[in-house]
Amino acid sequence: MSSDGNKKQFWKRNTAKVPGSIQHVYGAQHPPFDPLLHANLIKAGTKPPPTTPGKPKKATTFQEFESITSDAWDVGDEDDELLAMAAQNLDIEVVMETANKVIENHSKQQERQRQDDASETEPREEEQEVATREEEEEEEQEQEEDQEEWVEEEISHVEEQRGEETTPNSSLVSEPSSHSDGRLVKSLSEAPIGSPREETGERGSLYRQQSLPHRPLIPMVARIADQNTSGTPAMTEREASRLEKFRQVVAGPNTDLEELRKLSWSGIPRQVRPITWKLLSGYLPANMERRESTLQRKRQEYFGFIEQYYDSRNDENHQDTYRQIHIDIPRTNPLIPLFQQASVQEIFERILFIWAIRHPASGYVQGINDLVTPFFVVYVFEYIEEEVENFDVASLQEESLRNIEADSFWCMSKLLDGIQDNYTFAQPGIQRKVKALEELVSRIDETVHRHMQQYEVEYLQFAFRWMNNLLMRELPLRCTIRLWDTYQAEPEGFSHFHLYVCAAFLVRWRKEILEERDFQGLMILLQNLPTMHWGNEEVSVLLAEAYRLKFAFADAPNHYKR
Repeated sequence: MSSDGNKKQFWKRNTAKVPGSIQHVYGAQHPPFDPLLHANLIKAGTKPPPTTPGKPKKATTFQEFESITSDAWDVGDEDDELLAMAAQNLDIEVVMETANKVIENHSKQQERQRQDDASETEPREEEQEVATREEEEEEEQEQEEDQEEWVEEEISHVEEQRGEETTPNSSLVSEPSSHSDGRLVKSLSEAPIGSPREETGERGSLYRQQSLPHRPLIPMVARIADQNTSGTPAMTEREASRLEKFRQVVAGPNTDLEELRKLSWSGIPRQVRPITWKLLSGYLPANMERRESTLQRKRQEYFGFIEQYYDSRNDENHQDTYRQIHIDIPRTNPLIPLFQQASVQEIFERILFIWAIRHPASGYVQGINDLVTPFFVVYVFEYIEEEVENFDVASLQEESLRNIEADSFWCMSKLLDGIQDNYTFAQPGIQRKVKALEELVSRIDETVHRHMQQYEVEYLQFAFRWMNNLLMRELPLRCTIRLWDTYQAEPEGFSHFHLYVCAAFLVRWRKEILEERDFQGLMILLQNLPTMHWGNEEVSVLLAEAYRLKFAFADAPNHYKR
């Protein structure tokens, strides 16, 4: 791919920017990268491209990285784009070898299953046992033949895409391996299983679904909320005590915000999180008597903005902003059904458009759309008891939906007021924070810093997204909500403490970083860190380390310098 003369290096493209066009963010993925699923595919499926004379080595490496990395914000992005690229990069021998391993392993599993069945139930007659065995062997042979035909057809399809004119050799035989569980053939296992084939019947289709490797279920998609909600054991005595303390503080005539921050630093119980976030963000006053009138006034004010500005979204001055928002909304957490509901997307469009109109210094910038989601989820929990992932928000009363929308808008606005220089022209806030992160890492872990320098990895290439999206693309949403509990409790949590969280987050992967020995491997790791199965415990450890770094460096800026 790097030898293609017509393709420019990605940072030298001379494409004019169209207002509202989509900016590339390399490696952005939902959900976070699963190393168990992708590691073998990457290692076995990618080969360094031949170096083109006259081109720098780094350009070739980054072009190769670009070719195998899915971009969550590409125009015309399709669901199976990554699979198609992976299929093109697979070596044909590797594909055949893995396919034969799948068939061979399945045969052995069938044999073991028959032995287990035979040990549990004794055959009544010997003749009946022999007949049954022969019948099973015939059926297994037919299934293996059908499987081999399907593998040959898929490999032929891969070869056509690669432009090769070789015939797949299905006679390749490989030794069984304890790791041959089919992870490597993701591009084959996720091909359309039910694709029409005249010669294959319903039984063959069912067999393929049972025998081929499947994409694993993703826990972070199944659960947004805390781990101590429904489906888990009841609250411990300590958790119940903390909840009672929160309720006492919040219910006071004048809430002690300092005490509330101390309680919130180590996590906020789900039952009181909505009211706590509103208080800590400054959206609600500490005085109990003023809260209800404040809520009514702010909610009416927001819908006054809707009436005043939202009809102008198709005007010439605003249509580019609205178009960009309209493009980004469906890509916000695409694996979570909640955010694919039409009513939810309409709410997000109104929130983002009104915010952009009221903040012309920055306007709408990609990444701001992600910042709405934690507030929206938390405030939905204020009106429901069940899990929110598949909840139909249209079933809520109209007044409840309006309250959720207005509250999400104002709390997101409060957050962005503290980090707006992240989104003004040239995004100077992010530039400064990335530079500060580089200096901080060089002090706390010089080995990691020098390792990335050795392989010419720039912090801006991976940490820009960490600052722009507040690590939301690196962590499951439930972890982001827990992280924001502490950000709300910390003075300047989103603008200042986030820097130390990013430093602790980077050093957390020290071992994995030092194991990578080239630019491509480091970039793939850093933009797809394996946090899929993270929960509250991992986030708490990360925050504790970040606090330690802040304690050591925040009041001693010279510690950044050598």
